[in-house]
Amino acid sequence: MLKVLSERTRYVSVLLEDVYQPHNASAVLRTCDCFGVLDIHILENRNKFIPDAGITMAADQWLNIQTYNGQEKSIAEITGNLRKKGYRIVATTPHNTDVLLHQFDLTAGPVVVMFGSELNGLSKDALDCADEFVKIPMYGFSESLNISVSAAIVLQWLTTEMRRLNLNWKLSDFEKLTIIEQWLRKTIKDSDRIIERWNKEQKNK
Repeated sequence: MLKVLSERTRYVSVLLEDVYQPHNASAVLRTCDCFGVLDIHILENRNKFIPDAGITMAADQWLNIQTYNGQEKSIAEITGNLRKKGYRIVATTPHNTDVLLHQFDLTAGPVVVMFGSELNGLSKDALDCADEFVKIPMYGFSESLNISVSAAIVLQWLTTEMRRLNLNWKLSDFEKLTIIEQWLRKTIKDSDRIIERWNKEQKNK
């Protein structure tokens, strides 16, 4: 756990907007775990997202997943709050004016990368909220990739560059302590009862 935790990052995060095919979104969660991305934000506009255990292979339990109901939270509000925390909001889209993935400037600060639905991509509202745009270079007849494939390509490149450039991408000691506690609670049987007993013992000393 400590070894994996040492590679976790919040420098690159993910936002999924209304992904209606759960197996694709589940594959994105597994990709995030593979490349050390800790935080995933999921906006449920019309479809509630339930991870597919057969695809995530339990990877979702090692991630911080924040879900938002589209009726209660708008994409503008979500991205606005992330921007206040210092993130650049980056939309993945195949428009010709976008920056190619390998040309993207990762040194300018942390990013939240947005991925849209399989059918229509990101909504106009999401694109309007983006600070920057990035696209994967493609040379065939197809104009887009499956969302899980797109996420894998983008996150592999960004997290590799993040480490290569030696950016300030690692978690703080306090963040690591908080997360390791969450992970231990999930994996140790009767963890709440053990903690309660330990707290009582400390009070009686």
